[in-house]
Amino acid sequence: MELDGAPLDINDLAALALTNYGHFTTMRIDHQRVRGLSLHLKRLAHDCRLLFDADLDVDRIRHLARRAVAGGTASCMVRITVFDPALEVGHPGVAAQPHVLVTTRPAPALPLPPLRVQSVAYSRNMPAVKHVGLFDTLRYRRAAQLNGFDDVLFTDAASFVSEGATWNIGFFDGNQVIWPDADCLLGVTVELLRRTHERAVTAPVDRAALLGMQAAFATNTAVGVRAIAAVDDRELANDHPIVETLRREYLDIPGEPL
Repeated sequence: MELDGAPLDINDLAALALTNYGHFTTMRIDHQRVRGLSLHLKRLAHDCRLLFDADLDVDRIRHLARRAVAGGTASCMVRITVFDPALEVGHPGVAAQPHVLVTTRPAPALPLPPLRVQSVAYSRNMPAVKHVGLFDTLRYRRAAQLNGFDDVLFTDAASFVSEGATWNIGFFDGNQVIWPDADCLLGVTVELLRRTHERAVTAPVDRAALLGMQAAFATNTAVGVRAIAAVDDRELANDHPIVETLRREYLDIPGEPL
């Protein structure tokens, strides 16, 4: 864990915890390469401009990420968090000077087992930004797990599917992949799969449409493509060939050098 390439001061971490204003991206690094690295960097620059009205040096971000993994060969997750340690709750309107926090953790072994998810009506605040405000998403995830599910799936007030707590969702109707047309945080993994898998459309998916789906899957940078075995009481094929097809297509995408 480093802040701007230096050991972290506990006071800086306290500022992030107590103020909780910032944004981040999480990347999976395999053999010093990242699928969609340019998209991750583009997201960081975009979100920094929106939240802090400041430009972010993405080349410096790459340098700090390389420093964090220090030539290691094992797969790992690197989270880049951008925040201003000097920003106070009572005076957030001052000119910001964003700093870069880099944290690492082991990457999960793939593939992960299928998910069973519980749906709940919820719309993410400022979905165009991958911000650090995760209270609501974690609250709903906790409630779903206490109800015996693995995770939560969000829908809007009209029961149209949007996204998971920390992942996007896609469906297969027997003919083509369907990405929900919804106001949600669009992940890098979805963007890469949209470029790779040709038989796909973007369309609204409500609970009635869900009944006609043969398969569903979650996507994010940590897991790639993960089968969804059930949405509420709707059982889905957790071993449908489309999941393995998408997983293979994603893993075949070459990583960009960090």
